[in-house]
Amino acid sequence: MEAKNTMTLLGHIAELRKRLLRIAAVFIVSMAAGLFAAPHILTLLRTHSPLHVAWNVFSPWDGLRIYMSIAVVLSLLPTIPFGMYQIWRFVCQGLKPGEQKAAVRYIPFAASCFLVGVAFAYFVVFPMSLRFTAGINRQIGLVETYGVSQYFGFMFNIMIPLAIAFELPVIVMFLARIGILNPSILKGMRRYAYVVLVAVAALISPPDLVSHLMVAVPLIALYEISAWLTGWVHRKKQRAKEALEHAVTDGSYSAT
Repeated sequence: MEAKNTMTLLGHIAELRKRLLRIAAVFIVSMAAGLFAAPHILTLLRTHSPLHVAWNVFSPWDGLRIYMSIAVVLSLLPTIPFGMYQIWRFVCQGLKPGEQKAAVRYIPFAASCFLVGVAFAYFVVFPMSLRFTAGINRQIGLVETYGVSQYFGFMFNIMIPLAIAFELPVIVMFLARIGILNPSILKGMRRYAYVVLVAVAALISPPDLVSHLMVAVPLIALYEISAWLTGWVHRKKQRAKEALEHAVTDGSYSAT
């Protein structure tokens, strides 16, 4: 029995190693493609920039740093979904069929929410913030000289928090699925959540009412969608529990 358990443990380790190697292989291939595509992406971003200004470098490493950063981001686009799928394939062996179906749905849903958040941040919030700051600079007579590292740092500081915020429905639905959250908890937290979301919107958007609303309203809508999804998951669990209790009462349920 001890030898069997040892072989089972070694088999799990070998399986995990195989899937990690697959993820690493996809990352390496994607990184090679990212290195090839990075100059074209940089040209595209510069051409469609909200402000047509020159990108300057203030350090010998700035160009290489941005080049590699773009390549890494491009390589992560296929690697993250593939990695999530490989991790799911590894852990699904210990899950029930119903749990497997529930878990696999989170992968495309999470990826879709992340991409929507990135698109909203890049096409709406980032141009709005950049034009606002540029307008302030011109009003006080400053010469706009943008460093490429600072430019992308400003862009990522806006995009990353919003992309993560758009994962809120996935996180809340998962927590509701495992029983940590329920509709009453979210309902009690609503007023505090609104304050936090408005504060976040104020931090990542220009300080005017229209900009605040353009960012705060989608964040609040995400919270309400999360609350609705939590209620849906909770009602579904309650119906399943009641059906099981009814089956046990009628004697039609038998444990295997």
